[in-house]
Amino acid sequence: MNVLDIQACKTRGEKIVMLTCYDYTSACIVQESDVDVILVGDSAAMVMHGFGTTIPADLEMMCRHIESVARGTSSKFIVGDMPFLSYRQSLSDNMRAIGRVMQAGAHAVKLEGIEGNGESIVHTVKSGVPVMGHLGLTPQSVNQLGGFRVQGRGDRAANTLRQEAKACEDAGCFALVLECVPDELAAEITASLSIPTIGIGAGPETDGQVLVMQDLLGLSSNFKPKFVRKYMDGKAAWLSAFNAYASDVKSGRFPTADESYGQ
Repeated sequence: MNVLDIQACKTRGEKIVMLTCYDYTSACIVQESDVDVILVGDSAAMVMHGFGTTIPADLEMMCRHIESVARGTSSKFIVGDMPFLSYRQSLSDNMRAIGRVMQAGAHAVKLEGIEGNGESIVHTVKSGVPVMGHLGLTPQSVNQLGGFRVQGRGDRAANTLRQEAKACEDAGCFALVLECVPDELAAEITASLSIPTIGIGAGPETDGQVLVMQDLLGLSSNFKPKFVRKYMDGKAAWLSAFNAYASDVKSGRFPTADESYGQ
């Protein structure tokens, strides 16, 4: 999978499947799956490190996760998130940060927003680095947005989002994530762009979908936004396995002779 394959999916009307991943073991499993694109997202700050937002993710954190995922995959297209403020500095500093993410094993970078990012996106693309845009709910701007809220409601906000989406395409983005956007607006934007859109909480008419792996697996019982579909009760499955192990150890059923070494 590469940027041309991703574009071809839109042309053929085939949905693009993107999933977050942050570690080697999970990446090995995703490698054997039908998932098209891996996003090593700054959501790692929340689901892997326990922070309340993505803002604590820094370049070092992101590069370590990208390296781990890259070692576990061979044919998946890896998109690495640019962390908070790493691409909002001087152009030279931005490019150094982007270079580190790419050298860690990403095949493309993702950054949030277009206002103030246009020059950097153009330069990055001309430097040979594919850029995925991200509009709507941009989690790195959660403090400015007043929380995790649906974006693009109302005529003014919707028109701004339309203009920003076109600006992302014009700057050279190869794809665009739309997060927490009304479904009709997401469908309209998708139809208006030549580049693929990938939705999360943006309805069914985007060119693809992305979910956070931990949400899909049902590993958190206290986090259930409207747009998440749990494909298994992972928390219950893990707890069952942990408790079975604990019971076997305490009762002496583990390890057995077959699980021990003789003289």
